[in-house]
Amino acid sequence: MRKLFVIFTLLLFSVGFAFGQAKCVQLKFNRYIGIGREQSIILDWSDGTLQWSAYHDHKEVVAPSRLAMVTDRGVWGENITQASIQQHTDYINYSCTVVDFGDYSVELRAYHNGVAYRFISNIDGDYKVIDELAEFSFSEDDKAWIPYVNFRPDATSDYATQFETSFENTYTYTALKDIDWRRLIFAPIVVERNDLKLWISESNLEDYPGMFLSNRDGDGILDTEFAPRPKEVEQGGHNMLQGMVKSRHDYIADCHGSRTFPWRVVAMGKEDRDLISNALVWELADECRLEDTSWIKPGKVAWEWWNDWGLEGVDFTPGINNETYKYYIDFASRYGIEYVILDEGWAVNLTADLMQVVPEIDIKELVDYAAERNVGIILWAGYWALNRDIEGLCKHYSEMGVKGWKVDFLDRDDQEMVEFVYDLAEVAAKYHMLVDYHGVYKPTGLNRTYPNAINFEGVHGLETMKWLGAEHDQITYDVTLPFIRGAAGPMDYTPGAMRNAAKGHYYPDYSRPMSQGTRCHQLAMYIAYYSPLTMLCDSPTNYEKEPEFTKFLAEIPTKWNLGKQFSKESKIGEYVQVMADNHIDTDEASREWYIAGLNGHKARKATIQLSPEYRVKSVEVYVDGDNAKRDGSDYKRYTISEEEYNKNKGVIKVKMAPGGGFVIRLTGHFIPHGSIKH
Repeated sequence: MRKLFVIFTLLLFSVGFAFGQAKCVQLKFNRYIGIGREQSIILDWSDGTLQWSAYHDHKEVVAPSRLAMVTDRGVWGENITQASIQQHTDYINYSCTVVDFGDYSVELRAYHNGVAYRFISNIDGDYKVIDELAEFSFSEDDKAWIPYVNFRPDATSDYATQFETSFENTYTYTALKDIDWRRLIFAPIVVERNDLKLWISESNLEDYPGMFLSNRDGDGILDTEFAPRPKEVEQGGHNMLQGMVKSRHDYIADCHGSRTFPWRVVAMGKEDRDLISNALVWELADECRLEDTSWIKPGKVAWEWWNDWGLEGVDFTPGINNETYKYYIDFASRYGIEYVILDEGWAVNLTADLMQVVPEIDIKELVDYAAERNVGIILWAGYWALNRDIEGLCKHYSEMGVKGWKVDFLDRDDQEMVEFVYDLAEVAAKYHMLVDYHGVYKPTGLNRTYPNAINFEGVHGLETMKWLGAEHDQITYDVTLPFIRGAAGPMDYTPGAMRNAAKGHYYPDYSRPMSQGTRCHQLAMYIAYYSPLTMLCDSPTNYEKEPEFTKFLAEIPTKWNLGKQFSKESKIGEYVQVMADNHIDTDEASREWYIAGLNGHKARKATIQLSPEYRVKSVEVYVDGDNAKRDGSDYKRYTISEEEYNKNKGVIKVKMAPGGGFVIRLTGHFIPHGSIKH
């Protein structure tokens, strides 16, 4: 085993500065001796203003970029006359330095795969943050993968109308100079610079608005934009369940006393797979605030909204009623699915009162019925309704036995909404309830601080296939998503479609929806995507027609002991291949590993070569069928015996259709240092 080393360097420059103090600090980090991947971040205030830059292996990857915070107590980052190194610490995974500028400080961190910085307040009393400047400077010809806010402005830029969004859109691949200056971009994004990919987002977003990006000047400098704090918010929107902002203050945040602000994060990767395995958002977030997390149970969910409560061959009318939900519960119980969600409709419409339940539903009866069958119930809630009394509603429904909330239609990330996101996680944890956030901004580390915040949307997921036309390209999005949004944290894509359409055969159908791509493309998402609470979106009727497939799908874990290893062949916008370990305190002889491939539009062959240390007893393979390029639901299942596996020396070959995929489950004894080759 290679011995682990850490190299760090802190350089202070003090030429021609008052009182001999430093006017620049450079923080370096390299995990291994003799191996590159050295990251460094520089903070420079030599001209009296703050600038930061970043380097990878001694090459500049983020050019000098301004940073400042405008408050009603002064501008932080300008007119600097004194500074001192307040703190320097080096750890096994990173080095950090805090530079004190009086009323405020700036903390820098360098990791083996990226850098980050944040402001820290050192003042007392109340104050307001008017705005924050956080530039990311590149070349105007550098390319980027960006998600625009799903809004089409007119000829004049009006960012104020774009701050209310569901944070769902596909990615645009463009040169920085060609970014539409009128449109906001929501993080994360990826910038391609030379032979490196740079992933940009934020972490530890608490009591502060989220970060949007823009390119006001059509150059290589990305600017930041922040939603002003709401002044007037009225009930409205979807079924009167949203908070509609009618006016905003002329500042972005109310603050009090000393505090930290969100991290501005740049992760770096030589290979595309480095983006997926980046965990900087989680590492930079505050540590867990819960003393006991043993009650937090990941799992799968039988879900009714996507399939429009579409049961067949039953002796009752399917819909929002106890008979339908008991059917879903029975289905979940048979296949070991941990949860059933009651999505929108169980509470009286247009009242935004979660204590008013429709007469067709008896929640206590359903909770008890489900508990007898080892199934938990999760309730859907609109933001406005849940925010009216978070404490009372959590207490009431947790005492009834409900396991959590799926909260929807937040559609903002201003300071007020971010406060709600944290408040709900904290109160729900008090009552041992999970939270699945929908219509929400990207994860920023809340799932580390409050692990009951188990999943997040902010994804242009499968639900959009209910209404988008054939001109929409979901396949490319599927193989782009893990590298960008997926690196921020858990994501609720809601996969599992059983009606699967090859290219040219898809059309939208709200009540009997289908997916673009093949059945095995859907199956591979359960391994390729990180989703500790993940849906089976289709109807139990459709799953029960194929019990062997459904049993396999239901058995795929949502929690992985040793994480995931992504193949070097994984390429953004084209292909994802991953190996995941399901060894969780089990006997070595019964260890399971899964290998999955999620394919883009080009037909592909893959050769999986496992190390001789893998003592395989059985191999089960699901792969696109020979007719999958015309019939997306066509797949093949076959097994490989121990004898055949050994004869082939651990080589498994598969073919994927356009928009296809594969999943392999291996059982046996493994030493977790195998390899994936193509």
